[in-house]
Order: sequence, then C-alpha cells, then structure tokens
Amino acid sequence: MAFTSAAFLVLTALAVAIYYRVPGRMQWPVLLAASLIFYCAGGWKTFVYVLYTAGIVYASGIGLAHFHSIRKSIPKDTAPELKKQTAARCKRNSRLIVLVTCLANFGLLYILKYWNFTAELLQPLASRISESAQVPTISLLMPLGVSFFMFQSVGYVIDVYRGKYEPERNFIKFLLFVSFFPQMVQGPISRFDQLAPQLYSEKKLDWQNIKFGIQLMLWGYFKKMVIADRAAVIVNTVVDHPWSYSGSIQAFGVLMYCIQLYGDFSGGIDITRGVARMFGIDMAENFRRPIFATSLTDFWRRWHITLGAWMRDYLFYPLALSKPFGKLGKFTRKHIKGKLGKIIPTSLATFIIYFVIGIWHGANCRYVAFGFWNGAIITASLLLAPQFEKIKTRLGIDDKAPWYRVFQTVRTCIIVFFGRYITRAPRFLTAVWMMKQTFTNTHPADLVNGKIFTLGLGVYDMSIIVLGMAVLIAVEWYQEKGGHIREALEKKSTAIQVMSAVLPVMILLLLGIMRGDYISSDFIYKQF
Repeated sequence: MAFTSAAFLVLTALAVAIYYRVPGRMQWPVLLAASLIFYCAGGWKTFVYVLYTAGIVYASGIGLAHFHSIRKSIPKDTAPELKKQTAARCKRNSRLIVLVTCLANFGLLYILKYWNFTAELLQPLASRISESAQVPTISLLMPLGVSFFMFQSVGYVIDVYRGKYEPERNFIKFLLFVSFFPQMVQGPISRFDQLAPQLYSEKKLDWQNIKFGIQLMLWGYFKKMVIADRAAVIVNTVVDHPWSYSGSIQAFGVLMYCIQLYGDFSGGIDITRGVARMFGIDMAENFRRPIFATSLTDFWRRWHITLGAWMRDYLFYPLALSKPFGKLGKFTRKHIKGKLGKIIPTSLATFIIYFVIGIWHGANCRYVAFGFWNGAIITASLLLAPQFEKIKTRLGIDDKAPWYRVFQTVRTCIIVFFGRYITRAPRFLTAVWMMKQTFTNTHPADLVNGKIFTLGLGVYDMSIIVLGMAVLIAVEWYQEKGGHIREALEKKSTAIQVMSAVLPVMILLLLGIMRGDYISSDFIYKQF
C-alpha cells in the first residue's frame, strides 16, 4: 500500500477516526490493526518475517531480563567466589542471547538481500573449479521495510542488554513497536524508549495534532509528487541510458537525481511524521535540511539521522572503544608519528561504518564503493584538518563569515553530487565512466540549446521543478535560521490560515495527482 495511494489515505483517516472514538485502553490495538492491514495489503505472506523478528527479539528481551534479575537477586551473604561465578555466567549467557539474536536477524537479512549478490561474486571461482558448478541462488519475497524493522529490533535487544530499560512483557504490544505502519516504508529507525510509551499511552483528541499532521503530510506530498516524481522522469531517461548523452547531459541527469532523492526521502519522512502526529505520536527526526550541511560529516548528521545514530551507538562506539582497537591505537601512536598515527583506529572504524551503510543500501558493488567514497573523504578531511587551519590563518579567513559558510555548503553539495553518480548509475564502472564523461565529453551548449527539454519533460514541467525547489530551499532556509512556519501561521488571520490549508491541496491536485501523465513512483528508500 503506497503512501501516495487513495487506499493509504482512507486507511489513515479511518484509523484516526476510530482511534479517538474507542476507550483509551483500546487505542493501541487500533494502531496494531491498522499496521497489520497496511503491511498485509502489500503481501500478507511477507508478514511472517515481521513475526519472526518480533518473536525472536521479544523472547531475547525476556531472557535478558531473567539473567539480569538473577544477578541482582544474588544474596549479599553469598560467598564472593560463588557470587563472581554466578555474575559471570549470567553475563556470558546474556551476551550469547544478544549474539544469537543478531545472527538470527542479520543472517536472514543477508539471505534476503545479499545472498544472490554473493553467489554472483562466487560463480567465477566455482566455474574455475568445475565448469558445470553453479552457485545456487534463491528467490524469496522481499518484505517491506525489512532493514528498518530489523535494525530497530536489534537496537532494542542491545539496549535491554545494556540495562537501559526493562523489556516489554506483552508480545502483542511489542509487535506494534516492530510494525507501526507509518515507519515501515522508510523509517525512521526508532528507539523503544522514545516510541513505545507514545504507542501505548492513552490519547485525547487534539485538533492541533490533527492540523499539524495534515500540514506535514501535505508538505511531504508536495516534495514527493510535485518535485521528486517529475525529476524521476529525466533521471530514468538519462541515467539508465547514459551512453546516449554527452557528459553535460549526464551531469544534468545526476543533478535531477539529487533533487529526486532529496524530495522523495524528505517527503516520505514528512508523511510518516505527519501520520504519526495525528495519533499524537512524535516520531524521531530523520531529516534535518542536509542541503545546508557544511561538511560531509555534517551532511550525514542531517541525512537519515536515525540510521547514523544507530550506526554510531551500536557499531562505531563498540568498535572504537573495544580492546583490539585500543591496542591498535597504542601501536599506531607509538610507531607512526603525527596525526596519522592518532586517527588510524578512528578512521578504520569510520571506514567500517560507511562500508556497512553502503551495503545497507543494497547488494551491489557500487554501494560498497559509495561507502568507501564517504569513508575516504571523511578520513582525508580529518588528516588534512591541521593544514586547512594553517591556510585559513594565513589568509585571514573567518570561519563565521557568511561567504565562508556558503563556500562550505557549496563544497559539500559538490562532494555529495559526485557520490550520487555511484549510487544511481546502473553499475559502478558505469558511474566511473560517467564521471569521466562529465569532465572529458562536456557540451555546455546542451544545457541551454533546448536539449534538456527532450528528456521527457517540457518547459512547463521543468519550470515546476525549478519553482518547487525554490520554495523548498526558501522554507528550509527559514527553518535553518530558527524559524517555525506552523507556529508563525498560528499568529496569522483566519483567512490566511484557511488559505495555507487550501492552497497546498490545490497545488497537489493541479500539479501532482490530476496532471494527465502523472505516474506515482515508489519511494526510493522502500527498496532498502
């Protein structure tokens, strides 16, 4: 069930209406019912994967709580040696539970998303051993949002292991946390202590929540249906068949992909948060105006925030603070002088993180390359930071100067732009070839002689994209400066407030849904 479908809007409207009509204790079952309907509408057979993850993770949480209670309940007069042995046994068993849970979930994720990719890589080796050897491949239905609900669930287990909170004892309630329908398409990857209390608590009807939720949804639909889906036409035309165009047109196609992805992902997140807000639920922020990032590191702090936070808390810190990395740090500081020796352990952990982030996006060599692209640039920026500071000091550059902030933003946008070649090109080698073409086969005249209007969109639709992006950037600039649009609208007259509600609907109808050749595309992050 697509976010852009009438069925989704009907489901959401009915769920909200029923949610505020039933007794408070029955509200969370309404959310669960809506989640089951939403998920099963796309293929009820795949819901078994949600049950699989929810069942294993729920049992793991109960098991961890059991061993935690044993450790806490050891009598004070117990012999020190016996107390130590009991605590060690409980800790060992708890670690085993976490390990088994991670293997059970990520093992299934590997089979679903990455086994066929592995088989493709192993096939040449198998053919050398025997000409008739075939590495088997599998064909399984891919469940919706599998990476999102598995990462979210594994994070829950690790938090319970760390004693951050007690596990949920009610399996049906826990199933709601895993399958809450607004977040199933593209996140965010929620934390149990942030989301679960909101899911289970009783809510009273608050028209402000309804209004703000609808406004946020409309803004998301504008970015998705008016901007992103238009840009997708050019992207599919150019990037899927790049050899038919000059390097300039290829670069234009990648630029359109940047616009498509920005509107698609941020729009989807707005819809997610808007739907949740109508139920009185405040979802975790997942997108914070990355177009104004001043570095690649800052960009990833703003883009898919919850994925970055998950990687930081459950992978980066455990790696960077582990004993092997501690020993590596001592070795490199001793044998490699200067800043390089200090940053090698951190840089290695960073490379691992971005490798995982790359693979998380898909089973393809280009995603691996994308991970290393980001890891290499971030490592280089750390290594060259002292030299950059010296240059800025000599030139008298003020870090807080407005022009320098603009320079940093433009520089970051260029770096991100070239990274998009890697993630959108059909293959990694094609991405490399396209980058080369951008510099060696340039025909700037193609961008001004009308050729761009032969790529699937005419002057009218291109003008809508430009105008739409101007509105989007203006709104995000206002927010970046600390402005709050919804709060500002509350201070305006009733007529302006009514117009602010009616105008977006008319724009969506006229420039989105009702345009004759409109075809809604799936959200890009849905495939992840």
